[in-house]
Amino acid sequence: MALIAKGQIFAAAALAMLGLTAGSAYAAPQCGNDAGGFATWLESYKAEAKARGIDTAPLAGVKYDTGVIHIDRNQHGAFKGTLDQFMARRAPASYVKRAKSLWKANAGTFAKIEQRYGVQPEVLLAIWGMETGFGANSGNKSVFQPLATLAYDCRRSAYFTNELDSALEIAQKGYISASQMKGAGFGELGQTQFLPSKYLQYAVDFDGDGRRDLIHSTGDVLASTANFLKGHGWQAGAGYGPGEPNYRIWNEWNRATIYQQALSRFATQIAH
Repeated sequence: MALIAKGQIFAAAALAMLGLTAGSAYAAPQCGNDAGGFATWLESYKAEAKARGIDTAPLAGVKYDTGVIHIDRNQHGAFKGTLDQFMARRAPASYVKRAKSLWKANAGTFAKIEQRYGVQPEVLLAIWGMETGFGANSGNKSVFQPLATLAYDCRRSAYFTNELDSALEIAQKGYISASQMKGAGFGELGQTQFLPSKYLQYAVDFDGDGRRDLIHSTGDVLASTANFLKGHGWQAGAGYGPGEPNYRIWNEWNRATIYQQALSRFATQIAH
């Protein structure tokens, strides 16, 4: 969920209530702006998390991630340039062709999802394509190190502490094993890049196998994305271009204006 504000290498959206930690109040460990205090912070976080009933075993071996800090400090550079330039990078003509092919190959799944959630197939295809190239670039880096680093970082410590709590909850409850919780490097999960709190809120088991699998199941990926949009007010069958009812919902997916414009244009190209 791209630009942190979802989610998406950038993520988005508002904070979620957690199953394990909802209503829990605790004194946050001291944040920092460099690697110096990270080890101390991590031990403090682990102790407090354990007191709140959270299993912190997945944090074994976690270190301060300078790479994710660099990305976080410079993410706006990814949204520079004109809309045409952005589209050429993130939604080229080859992606439009690929999206149409995927729509045809999965027509039944898209029809069922639209019937249940009211979100048009081209909308889901646009998000799927722009986030990970239709699942080809979901990432293979554990979510725990970047999330711990960003939870420690003073810039948005509370926001990412919530995401770290959520990631640990996903592993603890067995929704996804800790070893499979990998993404593009910013703590996101799956083919449309859900931040962990959004997984807990919106991920669904659409294929009926008993798991909410946003990593391997196309049905779960697309239905969960549709559920996110519906949960943020998507109106079934309504337009999603500038000035139309659903255009404002793009902002819930990504806060970057150029990203919203690109998703709208990409979806329109897929539909025609």
